[in-house]
Amino acid sequence: MSIPFFKNCGPLTEAYVCDILEIKGSNKNNEIRDIKDLYTAEENDVTFFHSTKYINFAKNTKASFCITSNNLKDYLPKNCKPLIVKNVLVSMSKITSKFYPSSINDNFDDSVLDINETKFSNNVQFGKNVLIGNNVSIGNNCSIGHNTIIEHSVSIGNNCSIGSNVIIRNTVIKNSVNILDNCIIGKHGFGFFPIKDNNLRYPHIGAVIIEDNCEIGCGNTIDRGSMSNTVIGKNTFLDNQIHIAHNVKIGENSIIAGQVGIAGSSILGNNIRIGGQAGISGHLKIGNNVEIAGGSGVLKDIPDNTKVMGYPAKNIRDFLRENR
Repeated sequence: MSIPFFKNCGPLTEAYVCDILEIKGSNKNNEIRDIKDLYTAEENDVTFFHSTKYINFAKNTKASFCITSNNLKDYLPKNCKPLIVKNVLVSMSKITSKFYPSSINDNFDDSVLDINETKFSNNVQFGKNVLIGNNVSIGNNCSIGHNTIIEHSVSIGNNCSIGSNVIIRNTVIKNSVNILDNCIIGKHGFGFFPIKDNNLRYPHIGAVIIEDNCEIGCGNTIDRGSMSNTVIGKNTFLDNQIHIAHNVKIGENSIIAGQVGIAGSSILGNNIRIGGQAGISGHLKIGNNVEIAGGSGVLKDIPDNTKVMGYPAKNIRDFLRENR
């Protein structure tokens, strides 16, 4: 799926990229077309590899170049040239900002018009003070509540209901999706590098994808992906006041209760059940058919068909036996 929210200002030359990264000895004009993650990168792309958690992806990447460290470079395939740096994530941020300079800040969309001035005024049911950006698409039988802003290039499918006081940017919404009041969807995630007196925010070039038949409860915040997309799977229902961080993937047919927080880059399977006020740490893998009790704190991967409870979350039988 082509995601149209940020313009790619590439290609960049290998020599230019190396100069930005302060890598000496490269004066080659090989073109680098884009920056992507290890899994989606293709020939003539640059990617990044910063943790042993991603060894299997690194071994199979199709990227021609990889920003990485000296101790990880040997995991890369022969077709991928390592670009050795001291800090992989900071270096990745610098290069991403060259390819996608418009992705760094989340300034408001100044292209928006009152919906009455757009082509949607006759085929969308809408409240007062609804604003629509350029190149937005909205399907049949949709409604939009008061004081809602749909920013440029957002795509909304058929039979969707968007509540009041909602802001949607950098998002693709499929069919039969309900988004309740006061949601913010598609803003950049909480990604930056702490530097004294001037923290460095890194670009977020991904999007939010909400699949068919989902419901997003009141006051939810769903951050767009940094390098990949944030995805809410088909027929998944989110209760009120939930935060979904950048790059999170939630599978199909899942139910998540209120005030749950899911940190960045965690991947949740299908048929998940999560109780209220549970927290899931970042970069975890939660299997299919997992149940997480309310108030739990998940710090490790959870295999399929498991029920957990407590902080740190553990098998529910063990938790109940230890807390009789």
